[in-house]
Amino acid sequence: MRRSLPLTLALLVGIGALLIVNLFIGSVRIPVIDICRILLGMGCESEIWTNIVLSSRLPQALTAIVAGAGLAVSGLMMQTIFRNPLAGPSILGISNGASLGVAFVVLLSGQLGGVALSRLGYLGDAAISIAAIVGALAVMLLILWVSNKVQGNVTLLIIGVMIGYLATAIIGVLKFLSPEEDVKAFVVWGLGSFARVSGDEVMLFVTLMCVLLPLSFLLVKPLNAMLLGDRYAASMGLNVRRTRMLIIISSGVLVAIVTAYCGPIMFIGLAVPHLARGLYRTSDHLTLMPATALCGAALALLCNFIARAPGFEGALPVNSVTALVGAPVIVMVLLRRHRYSL
Repeated sequence: MRRSLPLTLALLVGIGALLIVNLFIGSVRIPVIDICRILLGMGCESEIWTNIVLSSRLPQALTAIVAGAGLAVSGLMMQTIFRNPLAGPSILGISNGASLGVAFVVLLSGQLGGVALSRLGYLGDAAISIAAIVGALAVMLLILWVSNKVQGNVTLLIIGVMIGYLATAIIGVLKFLSPEEDVKAFVVWGLGSFARVSGDEVMLFVTLMCVLLPLSFLLVKPLNAMLLGDRYAASMGLNVRRTRMLIIISSGVLVAIVTAYCGPIMFIGLAVPHLARGLYRTSDHLTLMPATALCGAALALLCNFIARAPGFEGALPVNSVTALVGAPVIVMVLLRRHRYSL
């Protein structure tokens, strides 16, 4: 407890500092006083600067915070239920299902209708988001049906991985049969970005995640029980099958919403739970759940800033930045944790 409070306060301060950096620094130099006036609603002489701050930097920063937190919490739940340190939000093929839904919109619709839905402006963006949610939820329902038929987590894990491979194979066939322009559009979507959410979509996305994340925290006690094994959880009176379904639903919905709005963001869900465990040195989910959410938000903000930092023309792919920034940090934390355990 003595260690948790200072770390939590440090993470909150870090998130605040990274939020300020994301708002005040970018490829376009805007005076600090003008950014403050824009954020306070006092207006600015340059309409372009106002659009950059309110329509680009602020939505990206808010999106990164809630998306990073959601993916990190989802990854923590998956690693706990399967007791596998390599488990992540995409382990059951849910992210692949979202990608398959988008592939139908971007690749297949162009072949059937002559024009891909993704080229239809706002209608295309809405179609992509809906397709991603439908694809992810369809795979999640399939996983839930399978979970009622099998007992072991290992079997369910293998089936989920096979579903992911099947979705990837179908996407590969669609890529092969599609024109180059549609394939490029799908590949760009697959790189992930916090910049896709703008306007009214930001408030909807943030609201959804602010509702779903606290609901996930209600699973703290079942997760602690599942951490010690199915037999121990059952001996405590826990309905293991129903708990496993609730955890899969909670994790799957978080992944589905984030993927629909941001594309498949890799690495955060896999690595951040290890970062939180290494920093807090605990396996108690009462501490780990909020810690993981905070670490995920901080890492996502950092990666978003680097992706569009001054000196880069345009923006780097978020997935490349998350791995480049996060992997060394996680390796250092794990090595330090191993040293202390000796």
